Amino acid sequence: MNDNHYDVAVIGGGPAGYPAAIRAAQLGLSAVCIDDWKNEKGERLFGGTCLNVGCIPSKALLESSELFHRAETEFSVHGIKVGGLGLDVAAMQTRKAGIVQQLTTGIEALFKAAGVVGIKGRGKLLAGNRVEVKTDTGVETLSATHVVLATGSVPVELPMAKFDGKRIVDSTGALAFTSVPKRLGVIGAGVIGLELGSVWGRLGSEVVILEALDTFLYMADQQIAKEALRHLKKQGLDIRLGAKVTSATVQGDVVKVGYESGGAAQTLECDALVVAVGRRPYTTGAFAQDVPVQLDKRGFVEVDAHCRTSVPKVWAVGDVVRGPMLAHKGTEEGVMVAELIAGHVAEMNYKTIPSVIYTAPEIAWVGQTEAEVQKTGRPYKVGTFSFAVNGRAKGMQQAVGLVKLIADREHDDILGVHIVGPVAGELIAEAVLAMEFQASAEDLQRTIHAHPTLSEALHEAALAADKRAIHAINR
Repeated sequence: MNDNHYDVAVIGGGPAGYPAAIRAAQLGLSAVCIDDWKNEKGERLFGGTCLNVGCIPSKALLESSELFHRAETEFSVHGIKVGGLGLDVAAMQTRKAGIVQQLTTGIEALFKAAGVVGIKGRGKLLAGNRVEVKTDTGVETLSATHVVLATGSVPVELPMAKFDGKRIVDSTGALAFTSVPKRLGVIGAGVIGLELGSVWGRLGSEVVILEALDTFLYMADQQIAKEALRHLKKQGLDIRLGAKVTSATVQGDVVKVGYESGGAAQTLECDALVVAVGRRPYTTGAFAQDVPVQLDKRGFVEVDAHCRTSVPKVWAVGDVVRGPMLAHKGTEEGVMVAELIAGHVAEMNYKTIPSVIYTAPEIAWVGQTEAEVQKTGRPYKVGTFSFAVNGRAKGMQQAVGLVKLIADREHDDILGVHIVGPVAGELIAEAVLAMEFQASAEDLQRTIHAHPTLSEALHEAALAADKRAIHAINR
């Protein structure tokens, strides 16, 4: 490896880093991707947080837990009689681990096919675009014309609720429980808190989620958020808003959580506590002190609209830079940077990044909320349609939630689409595509949707914006 030179060196092999390396290689550039992720067995794997302890394993457990919950509560409605229903958490965890293993090792196959050199070790940017690499066999140095920082993020730890890896855990720990906690406390009613709370709540935990803010899902459209909250509470999740945690102590087999709510001190006792208050950019050891990469006050690497840092030919993508901490956002940034390095024209449309929460019902959105549109003073119109009258949703026994479309009243361009309902994470893709191509509400109205499908709800919401919905009363 000594004195090896590459066109592109990527530090970080998560969903932002490995696509950057692959795309660079596809464009004829020599590329190396360096990643130091280690699992609980000490094995080095590519894929970062997302594939190893984030997006993929959480969705595997969400699917398993939802099937168990539906078998327990819903199958009889379909005429399916299930006797002696049992729960095998170990089997669920084994299935989850198998999926992770397949996908992480698959990255190495992709590297080989594209011609990317993958190095399992810790990369550190040195002056002059040199990269120090620490592997299990020693320390070596390589150089690159361009370096891409893709070091990701780590969970935020609260000073009053320090992780102990057993009773007080982060999202990684919550994905690795070997049994169902009888009482589970969760700090934070964001994406991670709601998803993990859903997993263990479906499997039998008494789940209490403490959220410091008085507003549920402040970043989502509030009509959608209120609808989601209603259904999540109906499922048994005890979501307490305006609950500010002040302490968390382990006393034997119990975690005692102190919090303030409504001006009064409260106490929660649980068998395990998940701290899910967000993530922070991870730059520790990513670059030497004499490398003038600038960080903002929150610790993110400062970049321009094309992810260039303050250092020439050094780029940064993914969770380590501004914007939503979403795997798909990081992937597209990595691809954009690779194309720019190769001399191509490339842009990232930050206005059409979808967000999804994989609860049941799922919550998804793209574009502006109604409150955000109101602040602009722009005249707008809204169309909504309920899944309660969607034939496909009824057949699936999932006729809950709604689709909301917001469009400019004068020019008809779509400003935002918000969904709470079955497979909302899949349905939102049509809205993203429509906004990416600058479609109007009328364009969606005139697009033929197959019947019966869930996507008809988006079609009807677009029609409702002009009081033209066929299967709803227009007001």
